[in-house]
Amino acid sequence: MSENEVKRTSSSGPEPGRRIEKREGVSSLDALRDVSLPIVIEIGRVDMTVQEVLGLGVGSVVQLDRAVGEPVDLYVSDRKLAEGEVVVVGDQFGFRITRLVQGQCLEEAA
Repeated sequence: MSENEVKRTSSSGPEPGRRIEKREGVSSLDALRDVSLPIVIEIGRVDMTVQEVLGLGVGSVVQLDRAVGEPVDLYVSDRKLAEGEVVVVGDQFGFRITRLVQGQCLEEAA
């Protein structure tokens, strides 16, 4: 190889959907287990014009696109992971998972 040529290597990581392999009894994910991820529970959405948003005030009601009793979505880092229902835990809200989104399995990565 001449001085002007650059050796190219691929560092794209594992193929999508490929299981992470365990090495020497320790998962390669162990180093990431303490990393915090944003969790969002979405009860509904609505599109509003700027004029409608500017018209909001104390006591305004915003009607969402979900009916009562429909599953609520759980997102991890902007990826839908599960559906479930809002529950009350003491004096706070909680979330009970009723279905994992197809193709997602929490135990696979463990």
